[in-house]
Amino acid sequence: MSTPTNLKYTASHEWVRTEADGTITVGITHHAQELLGDLVFVENPALGRKLKAKEECAVVESVKAAADVYAPVAGEVTATNSDLESTPEKINTDPYGTWMFKLKPDHATDINGLMDAAAYQAQVDSEAH
Repeated sequence: MSTPTNLKYTASHEWVRTEADGTITVGITHHAQELLGDLVFVENPALGRKLKAKEECAVVESVKAAADVYAPVAGEVTATNSDLESTPEKINTDPYGTWMFKLKPDHATDINGLMDAAAYQAQVDSEAH
């Protein structure tokens, strides 16, 4: 699967999309869900929770393992995808179309510090060898 070029990425395998209203949408990458396998549970951060950059804020569990999801930047949780409570496997079928939570960043420019698609793909390729 290709890495969408319109998104930003973190070293811990989250994708980030900036929205027109200045919020950001966060999910986990194709690579992350592939490593985990079939997801059976998703726990999102609480609405209104204030997060620090790189803070553990959510959990995804598969039949093989559980993994923490990290805040890509500091900000406040403004929405969570409640569909994932009953259908966590949506992440497996469409990782870039299935978001987990939305944040209002403390500083919009923090997004610029995240990786672009080429840098993220290079990281994934280096981990595979």
